[in-house]
Amino acid sequence: MPSFDIVSEFDQHEAANAVDQANREVQSRFDFKGVDASFTLEKESVQLEAEVDFQLKQMLDVLRNRLIARGIDARCMDIKDPVLSGVKARQEVALKQGLDQSEAKDVVKRIKASKLKVQAQIQGEKVRVTGKKRDDLQSVMSLLRGEGGPELPLQFDNFRD
Repeated sequence: MPSFDIVSEFDQHEAANAVDQANREVQSRFDFKGVDASFTLEKESVQLEAEVDFQLKQMLDVLRNRLIARGIDARCMDIKDPVLSGVKARQEVALKQGLDQSEAKDVVKRIKASKLKVQAQIQGEKVRVTGKKRDDLQSVMSLLRGEGGPELPLQFDNFRD
């Protein structure tokens, strides 16, 4: 039976490249001349550090643009509140990877509500969809990519015919 997996992940190496590019862009921008501003990647989170929180907002836009340019969906960014401490302003951006239980249940619920002849099962941090027809599976993909789909960065892999 044809099947595929619904996952939510990004390439760690591309994220590191995006952070490096964002660092270079901030250091070459005119509005950041003489300002101590930097991005630091730590596993699956990016630390932004600047002098004031206005600069953090600009740095956030730079990071978002670099991630998109490297093929990483910007919806995987979980932006925390900035922490202001006298001289420095810091902000953490967590890069979400994997579907948690509630998100996976939401995806399964949307698939079942579509009344397509497919079965969806939660398997850890992914959802496996199986059906008799390949066209039904492609309909599920277009349903989740469309406007009625969840606000998650979803990828479809392990397609078997």
